[in-house]
Amino acid sequence: MQQLNRSPRQRGITLIESLVAIVVAALGILGVVGVQMRTLSDTQTTVRRAQAIRLIEDLSERLKVHPNALNAVNPTSGAASYVGDTWASALTEPGTKCDAAKCTPAQLAAYDLWAWRKLVRDTLPAGDGAVFLTEGEDGATGNQRQLGVMLRWRENERGIANDDDKKKYKENIDATQAQKSDGTFTSGTGKAALDNGCGAAGFTCHLQYIPISARCAPDFWGGQTWHFCAGA
Repeated sequence: MQQLNRSPRQRGITLIESLVAIVVAALGILGVVGVQMRTLSDTQTTVRRAQAIRLIEDLSERLKVHPNALNAVNPTSGAASYVGDTWASALTEPGTKCDAAKCTPAQLAAYDLWAWRKLVRDTLPAGDGAVFLTEGEDGATGNQRQLGVMLRWRENERGIANDDDKKKYKENIDATQAQKSDGTFTSGTGKAALDNGCGAAGFTCHLQYIPISARCAPDFWGGQTWHFCAGA
């Protein structure tokens, strides 16, 4: 059988093709891994956001079961309040534990705020919460019918270097400004406490507003129906 003589220039072509195929496959695998990591990061962010929403719902439920919650949101009343518009570096345990002893309305407000903030710290990584009265609800002239709640936590992700992207994705929550009916913005309450809140490096925030309701009891005295609401 006659053997074909290969040209010296053709030697090693198969090896080069194999190396190119390996490089292409490696790049494809790295791309798939990158997409998977990004998906996991987004999933974790979604989980944290859902946890933040549930925590705010927990505080809202605490307000609903408080018989005098409407009075317990006024920070100028001299009594303990649900308003805690500073990021607490350390939580001070209240003197009266309302889960084991009788409490006054003020003591219940102090206990609820402490227990809720403790739950926030136990649930979210480096988590903390601030509760503040919204614009026009400062207790002196407002109706005290709405509370702003901001939660912050630290994300396990790379920081954003671009300033425009950082403002868009990280620093776009501002609880210190409130939009009026004419479209202009004005400073809200709790401004000094929250100025450096969510803007802290590495934190992600969730802002939500919850209503405050009064528990009313009917009285049928004199043949008429009267409603008495605590704090109203």
